[in-house]
Amino acid sequence: MALNKTLGSMLIIAGTTIGAGMLALPLASAGLGFTTALVAMFGMWALMTYTALLMIEVHQHADTNATLNTLAQQLLGRKGQIIANFAMIFLLYSLCAAYIAGGGGQLSEKLSGWFNTSIPPQLGALLFTLLIAAVVSVGTHTVDLVNRLLFAAKIIALAVMLGLLVPHVEGEHLVEMPVQKGLILSALPVVFTSFGFHGSIPSIVRYIGIDIKTLKKVMIIGSALPLFIYVLWQLASQGVMSQPELMASTTLGSFIASLSDLLHNPMVSQSVSVFADLALATSFLGVSLGLFDFMADSLKRSSNVNGRMQTGMITFLPPLAFAIFYPQGFIMALGYAAIALVILAIFLPVAMVRSQRKKNNISNEISSYKVKGGNFGLIIVTMAGVLIISAQALQMVGLIPAVG
Repeated sequence: MALNKTLGSMLIIAGTTIGAGMLALPLASAGLGFTTALVAMFGMWALMTYTALLMIEVHQHADTNATLNTLAQQLLGRKGQIIANFAMIFLLYSLCAAYIAGGGGQLSEKLSGWFNTSIPPQLGALLFTLLIAAVVSVGTHTVDLVNRLLFAAKIIALAVMLGLLVPHVEGEHLVEMPVQKGLILSALPVVFTSFGFHGSIPSIVRYIGIDIKTLKKVMIIGSALPLFIYVLWQLASQGVMSQPELMASTTLGSFIASLSDLLHNPMVSQSVSVFADLALATSFLGVSLGLFDFMADSLKRSSNVNGRMQTGMITFLPPLAFAIFYPQGFIMALGYAAIALVILAIFLPVAMVRSQRKKNNISNEISSYKVKGGNFGLIIVTMAGVLIISAQALQMVGLIPAVG
């Protein structure tokens, strides 16, 4: 049973991570070249895995059911709690709205084809939300089971997609150097958000319990799976298309169309479309699970049927309404999602670990688990967070080139 939960938790981490961010990676790294993009991905994976381990260090001293809201209040006080709540709510609601808009649009297109009639995207968004909300509202175990099925299907779709692309990889495309130095900085926020899973960590801790050895394994292997898949995806996409061709594809749709035209194979667009559907569904499951548990803890909702229905409405109605009525406004807000993620996944873990370690030193308590690196490690990851926020801000004001 423990092994079953460990595997399921790894897949929740991987499924949460592999979403729309993966589909945007070729566009964001189009001008970097394969080698530079690879270095950026390994760096962001190491950064996010390190801060996930920091969260495990914090969780070992708290109740199993503690969420970021509870941890921030205990270690950082009221101000820290407000910052944590704002970052969590902004990031998770934004991501949920993105997945509802993207998944709903794709669902409406498929339904329109199946029933030979025009299905509005608003209806697709509603149906997509109801499906995911029904699974999440039941509980983490149900999310685990559904996520396993979707993740397996996603791996099959990914294998088909890569199988169609890899035979056409050309070595000369993989040795191309960055077009502009500024693009390296510009790509960091997108690459960074592609490894975001920290909102689901409290749910994983609640599911497994305070088992440090198992939780470390879940965080490292669960985040390494997306890294491995991202490397294959970058190898296929950047190896098939030259830098000018990649940089000419400014949207996912144009990128898929370019691949299909280049390879003269409509199955490419079909396989990418299926993979995109599954990636959105698994990522939406993980993100909405984290938001659901966070809202239940913050608003002190009970775990009975009535309480879970209330939490479900609080979790899913705001992003659904925003995705339906303000799609363009949300697209603008996505540019700020990386900043919220830096606060959530870097600054808060560092601040809470520092506070926890100070408390342990004062009480002479010997921590059962302490992430290696000491204060130097905390300084390095904090500087990385500042760099990512700076890159996003400079890109927004036009001081460095935009990506995608």
